[in-house]
Amino acid sequence: MFFALIFVCNRIFQIVTLIPTMGMLAWFVDGYNKANALTPISILVLFIVSVIALAWALFTLFSYHRSSANAFFVGIVDILIFGALIAAVYELRGIADVDCTSVSKSSDWTYHLGDVTVTGSGYDWKTDKPCAMLKASWAFGIINVILFFVTALVAFGHGDRLTAYDRKHHHSSRSHHSSRHSHRSRSHSGSRHSHRSSPHRRVYV
Repeated sequence: MFFALIFVCNRIFQIVTLIPTMGMLAWFVDGYNKANALTPISILVLFIVSVIALAWALFTLFSYHRSSANAFFVGIVDILIFGALIAAVYELRGIADVDCTSVSKSSDWTYHLGDVTVTGSGYDWKTDKPCAMLKASWAFGIINVILFFVTALVAFGHGDRLTAYDRKHHHSSRSHHSSRHSHRSRSHSGSRHSHRSSPHRRVYV
């Protein structure tokens, strides 16, 4: 129950954050392709890793029963995606120090409230759309680094419990089978011994 709750909640959160990440980075890739230019490695790496991570998250969520039975394999793939996301976030680290919003002073504003006049300074807020999209993708990448690390740990823990249960079940079934076999052999040898030791009576007429 604990594995199901943590696994499903993290998978849903991964999908919710990976879909906009893939969409925003796809906008950049499409723009570079239309301009016949090479997509920067920092954008391309995070885009490819996001596509793979999203496909894996969707597959393991919708085939949950299979994922639960193969929890150790799921943990291995999750830890690989975790490492790939770290590399992708590191490649795009330069966007962290960029200020995507600029504030500039505009003309003063004036409001007339009856006999009272209120004036003040006006400001214009401008946000660079490509910069904001890259920064949001980078932030979502960091979030998914944490999420995939959590799901990998949960999957490894669930896989260890399944392995221990399988070993215990296999050992108990073998013990039960061997005890039944030894009991059957003892009963069979006892019947043969009693059959041989019983005296044969001869009746003369």
